[in-house]
Amino acid sequence: MTQAGRKRASGRVPLDVFDQAPVAVLMTGGKEHRLLYANDALRWMFGDRPVGAPVREVLGDLVGQDTFAVFDKVLATGETARLDDVRVTVERGDGSQERLFRMSLSRVPLQRGEWRLLAVVHEVTAQMAATRRMRAMEKELRRLRRRYQSIVWAGAHGVWVTGPHGESRESHGWQRLTGQTPEESLGHGWMRALHPEDRAHAEEWWDKAAEQPVSLNEVTYRVRTREGAYRHIRFRCVPVRENGAVVEWVGTSTDVEQEWQEERRRRLLDRAAAAASDITNLEEMCQAVADVVVPELADTCDVHLLPEPNGGLPHARTVVAERLGCAVREGLPRLPMLQEHFSSEVLRQAVGQRRPAHMSFPRGRPPFRYPEAVTTWIAEIGAHNVVIVPIVVEGEVAAVVTACVCGDRPPISPADIDLIGQILDHTHDAIGNALRFRRTQRVALALQHSLLAEPPHVPGLELAARYQASPTAAEIGGDWYDAFLSSRGAVKLVIGDVAGHDLAAAVSMSQVRNMLRALAVDRDEFPGDVLRRLNTALEVLNGESTATCVLTRLERDDEGLWRLVYSVAGHPPPLLVTGEGETRFLQDAGNPLLGVSHEQPWISAVEPLPPDSTLLLYTDGLVERRGEDLGDGLERLRRRAEPLAREPLHRFCDELLTRMPVTGEDDIAMIALRVPPEGRYEGVAS
Repeated sequence: MTQAGRKRASGRVPLDVFDQAPVAVLMTGGKEHRLLYANDALRWMFGDRPVGAPVREVLGDLVGQDTFAVFDKVLATGETARLDDVRVTVERGDGSQERLFRMSLSRVPLQRGEWRLLAVVHEVTAQMAATRRMRAMEKELRRLRRRYQSIVWAGAHGVWVTGPHGESRESHGWQRLTGQTPEESLGHGWMRALHPEDRAHAEEWWDKAAEQPVSLNEVTYRVRTREGAYRHIRFRCVPVRENGAVVEWVGTSTDVEQEWQEERRRRLLDRAAAAASDITNLEEMCQAVADVVVPELADTCDVHLLPEPNGGLPHARTVVAERLGCAVREGLPRLPMLQEHFSSEVLRQAVGQRRPAHMSFPRGRPPFRYPEAVTTWIAEIGAHNVVIVPIVVEGEVAAVVTACVCGDRPPISPADIDLIGQILDHTHDAIGNALRFRRTQRVALALQHSLLAEPPHVPGLELAARYQASPTAAEIGGDWYDAFLSSRGAVKLVIGDVAGHDLAAAVSMSQVRNMLRALAVDRDEFPGDVLRRLNTALEVLNGESTATCVLTRLERDDEGLWRLVYSVAGHPPPLLVTGEGETRFLQDAGNPLLGVSHEQPWISAVEPLPPDSTLLLYTDGLVERRGEDLGDGLERLRRRAEPLAREPLHRFCDELLTRMPVTGEDDIAMIALRVPPEGRYEGVAS
């Protein structure tokens, strides 16, 4: 067909206007629908198609018979038709592809009364795929929305919407929880249901909420329920933003009281267990227990030691208790630290029945007697509820824990009383061991002090002794000093240390001390010979004990000058300080420690003592430090003693104890002697 014919074939509309159209256009003629025209877009979509052939042949490989039936219908009736879902399989270089097309068919009249069909074909593969995806997404979104709503309502007791600064706009479940009416909870009215201590934090957060770059906020507040009790409620909310600004918050509220209580229980028990494992000192352990109870379970907590088992009940009318630990909530005045005398029934009940006693009373006015200072303190803090929990060790009440609440805080609940008991259970073994140690320590201290007699009075000589027990050692050690006159009037000084830190060491020390006295008191033989006989006695009578010792004998020579005869058995050497401040250690009479077999002779040495000089005997606790060479400690002692040469002897000893950087891990015993100035020789035999 010529170009002019093609233009005329459509009547008044030239077909070449469709050549560059973005959609495919074709025209057919006659009942066989022969192809009269196809534009460039059709050829690009389906390739070149022969003009003049019936459309069933031209497009038969692309569309089905149903589509051709529509061609017949439009030609016969003149009604426009649109096919929205024409599926065509197109062969491309990378394989076959199924594509979707939308086809519009119209009958076009000619001047001679003939009719043509004009078909416009538009590919909608991408649009239909997008539509299907959108529909699938909408369906999935509806499903997720239903699931989310189910999850929210399954895990939350309320859903709410607020303005950017926390002003309530809509809520579901809040009124049921708190008993507030919708009108009461609008705006910031919902905050009135929060605990007063939590309300200030909530108000502060919401004041700045809109400025915070958070995507999810979570916080737990105490909320007053419609029954009047407070429960822990977790609030979660997310911001809704428009143009970068927060316009509202959407959130949920969930009752987590049981979860909170369980988490608190685990946390407090873990703290109690940590204190029991890390601390051995009784006072520190009792303080740690009080710190666990306050402020979580009570406003104040005291731990009292009962010096007598069961407080002396039932015979004693008044129970004497020594406070070892005390804690108070921040903002409250501290309880006076003094020994207390109790005569209350609540204490008698707790101690007598060996179980917690619980009592409420008018604010600040307990119905039982306290010392005046404690009574004043109770009135000042407004205490109104007390719980006393006994600590039972080996069947006897050895201590009691007293917890109080005051002000507007509700009484301690039975669950919290039980939790205090669990805390004590976690520390029971450690506290029991510490209490047993304290009793053993007191026995050992009493034994040790009974053996550390005051030095004798010797005219013309100054003698001073000091003993300092370790505040951290697990038990009392075996340090001792001694001073006595021999049967012939010579002054004998002893310093010693039995190995070990327990009651057995203290007992062994008493045995060694008494044996040495017996061996040395009636003979003025050389100290080395006395130590040799003492070593033999230890091997025969107590083959397991070892000890160190320095034995000295102070006497005057034929010219009336002072001299020292001494022997050292595995012990730090004596220190000599002259009146001019010169210092040196006496190291000429070293022997092995006592309790070890030694076949060689035990040696002694003689040292002249200048007038106004000071002799110091001491145990290793004064000079030893962990990880340090002993020589460094000895040098430190020598330097500390130099400036004290002219000080009175008692001050000399006290200053050394104060100035020496001792570790506190060992006991310290020391005994010092100062000879008179020149010419004063009375009082000691030659």
